[in-house]
Amino acid sequence: MAWPAVLVIVPVGIIFILSGLIVNLIQAVLFILVRPVSKSLHRRINKIVAELLWLELIVLVDWWANLKIEVYADDETFELLGKEHALVISNHNCDLDWLVGWILAQRSGCLGSALAVMKKEAKVLPIIGWSMWFSDYVFLERSWGKDERTLQSGFERLVDFPMPFWLALFVEGTRFTQAKLLAAQEFAASRGIPVPRNVLIPRTKGFVSAVTHLRSFVPAIYDATVAVANSQPAPTFLRIFRGQSSVIKVLLERHSMQELPETADGIAQWCKDAFVTKDAVLEKYFSKDIFSDKKLQDIGRPKKSLFVMIFWSSLLAYATVRLFQWLSLFLASWEVIAFSIAFLFLVTIIMQILIQSSDSDRSTPATNFILSEGTRQRLLPR
Repeated sequence: MAWPAVLVIVPVGIIFILSGLIVNLIQAVLFILVRPVSKSLHRRINKIVAELLWLELIVLVDWWANLKIEVYADDETFELLGKEHALVISNHNCDLDWLVGWILAQRSGCLGSALAVMKKEAKVLPIIGWSMWFSDYVFLERSWGKDERTLQSGFERLVDFPMPFWLALFVEGTRFTQAKLLAAQEFAASRGIPVPRNVLIPRTKGFVSAVTHLRSFVPAIYDATVAVANSQPAPTFLRIFRGQSSVIKVLLERHSMQELPETADGIAQWCKDAFVTKDAVLEKYFSKDIFSDKKLQDIGRPKKSLFVMIFWSSLLAYATVRLFQWLSLFLASWEVIAFSIAFLFLVTIIMQILIQSSDSDRSTPATNFILSEGTRQRLLPR
């Protein structure tokens, strides 16, 4: 790992871990004391508390790595962002798609009420996963027999959500890789359905369940098509820590929930058709460098995340000085040094876990299959 990355990871890691533990503790207290009395009040307070943690990641993206996000949408859709409940579907294009979603939610004023359906392993991630669990995220086991009920109960919990929320659902079920694309292409070819070149085939059971249970109180679906700009590397946590920028393009289209078919088969086909359209949009962009004719919207770069980072840095710097003054009264110098080294080692381990958790190579593996070289050349994107 390069020294510039290390020099950022260590101090940022210290701030993130200490502030995160404080946030998690506050969330736990709120969950135990406030939620049984008033779920609505709990959610309103938790929104503010969670943002104090999640904005620390956004400040790295916005002000350190200077990640650029270009949003293409019509004015009506853009004006409604953050003002209504919405189910958000997107292709899972890169390791940090979820963080791109957080940035858009923050710009729309609903970061603390941005939710997602995620694999169950995410909820045990130190700090960030725990904060998601306290914030009504839905976690799945990748077994439909168990997940069907989990999804239903998760959706039903949102009926009385007191503020606009976004619920993100990555219907491909896993992050995009070339190996997974080949598996999807072979499956599509064997079934006589459109062979994808830039997306995976959506797994529609979760989407059908979402539409069925949400349509009575969620007015819209936001259909996001995400692409890393041509000739640009995909963003990763390691690149962000190194201060390396990327350009992400997002095409955002709003569909009224009432436009969707009533039957399960119809809803599933709508989802499949949406991904065929995504594939065509991405193919046109990658081959002709034309992404969308919709208006490029200005999402700005608010300073709120900077203020949050300054707040945590100042508070924790003061607390750290006071802690070491107190420790020096009871411990020898070598013991204080040993304590500091142990803590820095812990910070490094936790940050390494978080970085690796976002690595697409560690996500759900592709189905095992054997293809001839000729078939590989025919199916792989040009």
